[in-house]
Amino acid sequence: MEKTLTTLLKNHRESGGNIISLLQETQDVFGYIPKEAVEFFSDQLGLAPSRFYGVATFYSQFRLKPRGKHVVTVCCGTACHVQGSERLLNSVKLELKLNDEADMTEDGMFTLEKVNCVGACGIAPVTIIDKKVHGKAVSEKIIREIRAIKGPRDAKK
Repeated sequence: MEKTLTTLLKNHRESGGNIISLLQETQDVFGYIPKEAVEFFSDQLGLAPSRFYGVATFYSQFRLKPRGKHVVTVCCGTACHVQGSERLLNSVKLELKLNDEADMTEDGMFTLEKVNCVGACGIAPVTIIDKKVHGKAVSEKIIREIRAIKGPRDAKK
């Protein structure tokens, strides 16, 4: 990891980048921003870790935890909420066997995200599975989609 971080930092210095670009490149490489990366950059650049975390938590594009291979996003904005997105969210949690705290399955296959709005209120409730939008989503259809991704072995569970 240190070799990769050293390369990222070298590129950062050569391009005159900022914290945002350094975090973007780090996330591109690892899929998220590891704590070790923040500590390394903090030490090397003489900046407080809070500077990195402040940027990473302000912008929704950054992730501080690994994500599953497949991402299920449930919109819980006003229009989606009125159309039952919380029931949909709970059905997905049950299917993926996620407790209240967890957002990624133990096998790393799925990450469940709850977002405030995806801007598709006319087709509420909206669920996005691996960037494919499912409008007027119902639990049964979304569960079928998830089981199809799991494959025949896991679909019966």
